[in-house]
Amino acid sequence: MEIIGYTAAVLIGISLGLIGGGGSILTVPVLVYLFGIDAFLATEYSLFIVGMSSIAGSASYFKKGLVNFKMALVFGIPSVISIFLTRQYILPLIPVEILQIHDFTITRNIFLLLVFACLMILASYKMIKSNSSKETLENIQDENNFFLAVGQGSIVGILTGLVGAGGGFMIIPALVNLLKVPMKTAIGTSLIIISFNSLIGFLSSVNQVKIEWKLLVSITVIAVAGIIMGSKLSKRIDGKKLKPAFGWFILIMGIYIITKEIFL
Repeated sequence: MEIIGYTAAVLIGISLGLIGGGGSILTVPVLVYLFGIDAFLATEYSLFIVGMSSIAGSASYFKKGLVNFKMALVFGIPSVISIFLTRQYILPLIPVEILQIHDFTITRNIFLLLVFACLMILASYKMIKSNSSKETLENIQDENNFFLAVGQGSIVGILTGLVGAGGGFMIIPALVNLLKVPMKTAIGTSLIIISFNSLIGFLSSVNQVKIEWKLLVSITVIAVAGIIMGSKLSKRIDGKKLKPAFGWFILIMGIYIITKEIFL
């Protein structure tokens, strides 16, 4: 299973390099189902893996001047605050056993995986829709867009803190539609935000869990290699064309997780 897991880690990195987001949504399922890591601990591992991978992925965008640091701060500051509060105060409050329904017990692990599965389904919808719909919010020139972006940054922070996902599928549309950032710059800026958010989230709660550093670093190195490969492939392959197919894959995975955790 570990060999399949490392292969999946490469694919996560490649997807980040090709489409600028989405790959991180698979990190926790890979850690839980292929490496056998506890879901609660997997959210912590995921933050480190996604953070380091995103730093590697953002390097080429930074060199090309495709990172808007001002917008990264607008979106990133509320995200970081939300992540810190979630990891420090909300996540520790979730009990090991949440709810008993007849013979079925909803544990903390099951709850986190179900939340994650719902997030995957939302991400898949946005990925599939993005290619089939040309709708944007460019016709709306409202100063409230700034505050909407700040609010969405806070939501991304809560989700990142709770389940360890980068939230690129929410960040990129917000940068493009609300803050009018060009798409290529939005991808580079998104990777900066994801890396900052993820690593801050990791550091804020690293003392609360026992980290198996050898395993974590090995998965991270593989994922970083994948994102470097993805960045190079992006020069030859149009990531936008792959996005809907990747979205369908994430949708299937999300449905699988819900089915497995509730019915199997």
